[in-house]
Amino acid sequence: MVTDNISVSVQGWHTSTYTTERGACVEVSEGPLTGVRDSKNRDLGALFFPAGEWVVFLRAAREERL
Repeated sequence: MVTDNISVSVQGWHTSTYTTERGACVEVSEGPLTGVRDSKNRDLGALFFPAGEWVVFLRAAREERL
């Protein structure tokens, strides 16, 4: 997969553990670049983040929920 002139090797997508019964969630592909996409609109593409930035985002999101 190529996005913004970056070649991305997609590992395999998995659904968020916070998926609702209606399927409103995101899918994630983790690797050197972490991809995030809407599970209902996969054809729209994905956003990609360096793995380190993704880890920082997850930590901040978990702290926000507390």
